Amino acid sequence: MRILHINKFLYRRGGAEAYMLDLAALQRAQGDETAFYAMEHPDNISTPYAPHFPGHLEMNPLPPGLAGKVRGAGRMMWSTGARRGLARVIAGFRPDVAHLHNIYHQLSPSVLAALRDAGVPAVMTLHDYKLVCPSYNMLAGGRPCTACVDGGLRQAVARRCKGGSLAASAAVAAETWLHRRFGAYDHVAAFICPSRFLAGQLTEAGVYGDRLHVVDHFVAPAPDTLTDEAAGPVEPGGGAGGRLLVAGRLSAEKGVDVAIQAAALLPGVGLDVAGDGPERPALERLAERVAPGQVRFHGRLPRHEVEALLRTADALLVPSRWFENQPMIILEGYGGGVPVVAARLGGIPELVEDGVTGRLVPPDDPAALAEAANVFVTSSSRRHEAGAAARRIAAERFSPERHLLRLEEVYAKAASPVSG
Repeated sequence: MRILHINKFLYRRGGAEAYMLDLAALQRAQGDETAFYAMEHPDNISTPYAPHFPGHLEMNPLPPGLAGKVRGAGRMMWSTGARRGLARVIAGFRPDVAHLHNIYHQLSPSVLAALRDAGVPAVMTLHDYKLVCPSYNMLAGGRPCTACVDGGLRQAVARRCKGGSLAASAAVAAETWLHRRFGAYDHVAAFICPSRFLAGQLTEAGVYGDRLHVVDHFVAPAPDTLTDEAAGPVEPGGGAGGRLLVAGRLSAEKGVDVAIQAAALLPGVGLDVAGDGPERPALERLAERVAPGQVRFHGRLPRHEVEALLRTADALLVPSRWFENQPMIILEGYGGGVPVVAARLGGIPELVEDGVTGRLVPPDDPAALAEAANVFVTSSSRRHEAGAAARRIAAERFSPERHLLRLEEVYAKAASPVSG
């Protein structure tokens, strides 16, 4: 099968990109042919179709000046350049199916028009809540918000949910309204939801409820005996004084500040922070103030270095304050046999079995996070028991083989005449 993956970024920027690149590698390993379409970016991986990519454009925030803002807003609504470029890639690659990921803003649903014109069936993995929440993350004023699900898109403007800006909130609400009004996503035959929570939000909002397929992501379980090339065999956890890990984009909704405050309540316990993002300077200042000497910021790391940090962690922390969908880092933790301590929000409770593979705690509660994490720092038996359960679930529920089979079913449904 020839599969064309479409995403606005073509490098390991976040969970969506990591999933897409790892999935394409799996598909190639089983004999499929894959290609990519994205926006130009200096960090993109090499691909022969790069000359057809639309130009790089930062959208958060919009480009400066009136002309830049107008150009950015226009591209959000409909990118003729992205449509033309994709048409050329389709002609050259001749895909059997297109698998879309995050196309919002920089590519826009104009790419679906190119697929429709060429008769290429399309499926789309929903990595966030954009189709029901104009600002992606179902947050307003830093708090979880479902107002647009049952109250309509005008709620995004009333609550100024896009960075507190009336203009920005109106722009993203108008974008979502226009795309709905003109059926911009109608060519997508199947929407893949990694969590039941996400599927429930779309169903409640009346957005393509008849095309939703809940499909778990995947992870390749690590060997039982973990080895670090430089140091030899490594025993999970058990570092001097204990170590915890938080990994992901350093943005407010990820709650890394809660992890730092939790570490401050556990003297002698270290916290590794893997990732980068707009909140990093503020988080570094917070760590210096409340937990001096306990927190190490590693920046954005390649996957094998994140796996090395997992191998020495007593627990993985996921202290999010937004409705996470299906965080890839939890699956990676499970694959490495690491207990997970996470906020009880969104799709996370579908992954973390409280008291079995880790602990669920209230969001924005450093004391609860610290107390739950300390169980795995201080008790090797609890740590190994939870880690073994996590590894079993990774092998049974999140295996690459199971994921590929489910995707093949969705691809076949998308290509059938009934779904077109």
